[in-house]
Amino acid sequence: MSAMAASAQTSAESGPKVGLRERKKIKTRTAIREATYRLIEEQGYDATTVEQIAEAAEVSPSTVFRYFPTKEDIVLTDEFDPVLERELRARPADEPIIDSVRHVVEHALELAFASEPPEVVRLRTRLQVETPAVRSRMMESMSVTGQLMCQVIADRTGRDADGLEVRVYAMALVGALMQATMYWAEHDHEDDLRALVLRALDTVQQGL
Repeated sequence: MSAMAASAQTSAESGPKVGLRERKKIKTRTAIREATYRLIEEQGYDATTVEQIAEAAEVSPSTVFRYFPTKEDIVLTDEFDPVLERELRARPADEPIIDSVRHVVEHALELAFASEPPEVVRLRTRLQVETPAVRSRMMESMSVTGQLMCQVIADRTGRDADGLEVRVYAMALVGALMQATMYWAEHDHEDDLRALVLRALDTVQQGL
């Protein structure tokens, strides 16, 4: 879901005015990401080291790790969750949760493609498919997103966030978003990602 994660970064950066310290943090995160993408394009993911990323971004390796615990996190940019939660909670309380997800994700995709060059979005999603370490880290991230979704659904419906039905439904929604993104990358980004995401959510709602 890195295409949507990019929109979370944009939403955070284009929201209420932030102070100088936060702007410096954003600038550093952006420099690290851009250096990483450039190096991966030039020499591949496995050949790219954190030391090289730090040098290209003009920061220390410890600074890279302070912003991103692993190299995989630089690619995945896991900032989608807080924006997802905030925007879902802002939707009408009586709106079906799947309709809320549709609205939020469509908006996220618009921001993602407006904020990053298409080739960067394609690179990041391709790495999710082709690079085992990135894919493994993505699965961990999806588990966290699923827990967040459980809480949102529970608060919306009055159910127990740890209830089986809530957990199944939450992970079905998260899985739909992930599989649509991976399908897009596996098929050389030829399809319209928005259409794929909506198809995936329709499948969750309607079944096969």
